[in-house]
Amino acid sequence: MATAPDGRVLSPGEVYNEVSEPVKPQEWQEDLNVTLMCPDCKEFPPNLVEEFSSGDTVCASCGRVLADRIIDTRSEWRTFSNDDQGNDDPSRVGEAANPLLNGSQLQTEISFGDGNIRSRDLHRAQNKSTHDKGTKTLLAAYKQIGTLCESAQIPHIVADTAKHLFKMTDDAKLFKGKSQDAIIAGCIFIACRQNDVPRSFREVFKLTNVTKKEIGRTFKALEKFLSNKIREGPMISGSGAVMNNGAYKITKSTEASELIGRACNKLNLSNYIGIIAQDAANRVTALGVAAGRSPLSITGACIYLIAHLMGQPRTPKEIGLAVDVSDGTIRTAYKLIYNARDTVIEEEWIRKGGDRSKIPVG
Repeated sequence: MATAPDGRVLSPGEVYNEVSEPVKPQEWQEDLNVTLMCPDCKEFPPNLVEEFSSGDTVCASCGRVLADRIIDTRSEWRTFSNDDQGNDDPSRVGEAANPLLNGSQLQTEISFGDGNIRSRDLHRAQNKSTHDKGTKTLLAAYKQIGTLCESAQIPHIVADTAKHLFKMTDDAKLFKGKSQDAIIAGCIFIACRQNDVPRSFREVFKLTNVTKKEIGRTFKALEKFLSNKIREGPMISGSGAVMNNGAYKITKSTEASELIGRACNKLNLSNYIGIIAQDAANRVTALGVAAGRSPLSITGACIYLIAHLMGQPRTPKEIGLAVDVSDGTIRTAYKLIYNARDTVIEEEWIRKGGDRSKIPVG
């Protein structure tokens, strides 16, 4: 008994015929491959040679130049290091110039070499002659700015702007003999405003051990100096670096609505509560309800009001820790807002789930 490939048993005299499935014709597609071909020889595949010494692509059959000014992407295996030390490092390019430092930065440094006494003495002598005091001061200031910004969770773009500001003041000898910590704090505070990363004056003040009065003087002098730079054109530091796209934005004081977002995140409040609290802070500022109060006080009072209104209450002590003010200050500002609650609270907030009965009495 014969058996078909599909397992079926064939009867005597039956022949198995395999029927193949019809092949579907492939759809036509345009060939988008770009092939460089010699117009004289028209050989395919083309016989081309890249001459990196001249930067040309030449047809090997007829010698016609088909392309010029090509870039040699191969590695440079010629070494310019000390051959007697067996160093096979093929790199012979230097580091890019740092716009935050002075000079051309093309000095030659004497290394320790084999570590003998003569090499060490030459290395020390060369460091004393080339590393000036100004460069060491700038490097120390840049390191301090980076550390402070990182500890306060400030973005890197703010730290870079603060470094450029410090470099500009150092070139202009604006604060000669003044406290460097106060200058750094002022640069960070202005850099936060320039990059729309709001920080309160108290937050920046706590970064350093300088008195509040000293930082205030430094900030006013910095703002006056930068405002005068606007008339002179793009703000370019002494090393040629353009700060903040060449323009200095004259900014006003930090408002309460700009500080609410981070405070709500610290309190683990919902995003929509933060948005409503920002609207409430804008209304309080526009109506002049809490005139004379600091932005931090208005921030804490608005969060206290909206958190209770939307059903996610927080105590004044918890809000005070997030905003960095005392709970008594928040209660004082809240009394002013509570007295004008009918004009501050919008009906749209009530439709979103707000309940006036949950508002604590001021």
